[in-house]
Amino acid sequence: MGLIVKQHAPHYQWGDNCDGWHLVKTDALSVIQENMPPGTEETLHFHTNAQQFFFILNGTATFEKNGAYVDVGERQGFYIQPGEHHRIFNKTDHDLEFIVISQPMAHGDRTSVFE
Repeated sequence: MGLIVKQHAPHYQWGDNCDGWHLVKTDALSVIQENMPPGTEETLHFHTNAQQFFFILNGTATFEKNGAYVDVGERQGFYIQPGEHHRIFNKTDHDLEFIVISQPMAHGDRTSVFE
């Protein structure tokens, strides 16, 4: 691997018109750039094995983690440990862009939490 450009990275859609681009995708490490339109959110869930670090590129994210809420702005990060119930919201009127790094890969290691 060498230079990685989002426009050439594998793309997928999730949730309600949210987008993701796999910048790095191995069993041991996942780096994804994601975009969430205004007013979108993900479902509450946890990962048994994966730890995650979210880094906000543009916009403000609202995270729920274990029942507490925190706003995270541009050039700020947020850490999730395995087993922590969490989700991300875009409660703003602008797109939210961020990088999520998972170790090991979080795909296939996700359990929904029913409220």
